[in-house]
Amino acid sequence: MPKAVISDASCLILLKKIDQLDLLRKIYGSVVTTPTVMSEVRFEVPDWVVVRKPANTDLEERLRMVVDRGEASAMVLALETDDSTLILDDLRARREARSLGIEVTGTLGVILKGKRDGCISAVDPLIRAIRKTNFRLSKEVEEEVLRLAGESEV
Repeated sequence: MPKAVISDASCLILLKKIDQLDLLRKIYGSVVTTPTVMSEVRFEVPDWVVVRKPANTDLEERLRMVVDRGEASAMVLALETDDSTLILDDLRARREARSLGIEVTGTLGVILKGKRDGCISAVDPLIRAIRKTNFRLSKEVEEEVLRLAGESEV
């Protein structure tokens, strides 16, 4: 398990919407995010969410030409944090992060890990809850996650 798990806003917001924010604590103990991400989250987070400001503001500004403010700040923090994994859902941001050598997962990866670690018994109810939100989830990705979770009908 990585020493630090850094989250962008989408994971925090989505897990809050489906009443599963505590899944992050159960899996990782704590997560780190940035003040910029917190301005996007707009709800009070538990004390196991640590807020840390990235130092390299020049790099953050350059990344903002490619990704949004929160994603840029989270990427810089991940680069500044040894042995970290960054939770990002936006495809463009994930590609950019990987091109910088950042280890990346997404909210669905967190949910899969939660099942594998025994923190949740099934992925399908969470997928159904996600479908009721404004989170974009393709049928192909949904089917792949269910297959990886051993919950696929195929």
